[in-house]
Amino acid sequence: MRILIAGILLVFTASCSSQDTSQQQEPQSQRSRDSAVAASGLPGAEGVGAAMSVADSAAARRARLDSLTQEP
Repeated sequence: MRILIAGILLVFTASCSSQDTSQQQEPQSQRSRDSAVAASGLPGAEGVGAAMSVADSAAARRARLDSLTQEP
């Protein structure tokens, strides 16, 4: 009898515990995570910020070179 009551209670508890999907967070992009690390005071944060700056410079240079090769 105790097992039956425990089983019913378990099923009832599991059915009532639904999660609210409106409060789920969207996954962050790698860039936003890196920005958060670069802004923090963690060891190596300056290196992350510098690496992001270098990556941005390389992307800008690549975009300039790509625009030169396109036909008008």
